[in-house]
Amino acid sequence: MSKTYLSDFNIWIDQTAALLRERRWHEIDVNHLIEEVEDLGKSEKRGINSQLTRLLLHLLKWQYQPQRRSDSWLDSITDARTQIELTLEDSPSLKNYPEQQLEKNYQRARRQASQQTKIEISVFPNVCPYSLDLILAEDWLPGENNNP
Repeated sequence: MSKTYLSDFNIWIDQTAALLRERRWHEIDVNHLIEEVEDLGKSEKRGINSQLTRLLLHLLKWQYQPQRRSDSWLDSITDARTQIELTLEDSPSLKNYPEQQLEKNYQRARRQASQQTKIEISVFPNVCPYSLDLILAEDWLPGENNNP
C-alpha cells in the first residue's frame, strides 16, 4: 500500500476508503493515513489564510484606489468572504482562527497591495484598520459611509 501512496495518490485514496468500508484494518497504510488526516486540518487553515489575505488585499485596494474599483474586485471580496464562511460552517472549531491570524494575513495583504498598486507600503496602516466583523460582513466595504 505504501508503494501506491507514492506512485498514485488517488488510487491509494480509493483503496484506503475501500479497506475502511470493509473494516480490513490490518491492511490499511496507517502511517500515511494519519499524515493525510493531519494534513486535512492544515489544508482548512491554509484555505482560511489564503482567503483572508485575498480579502484584505482587495479591501485595501478598494479603499486606497477608489478610481480603479471594479466588479472583479467586488467579486473577489464576495467570494473570499463566502469561502471563509463555508470553511467555518464545515469546521466550527476554527471559528476563532481568522481572528488569531488576522495580523499575519494583514501584513501579507499589505505587502501585496503595495506591490500591486505601486503605493508605498508606509501609506497602508501598520496594523489592520478593520475589525474582523467588518471584514467578514457581507455588505461592508471600506471608505463607504464614513467607515475606515
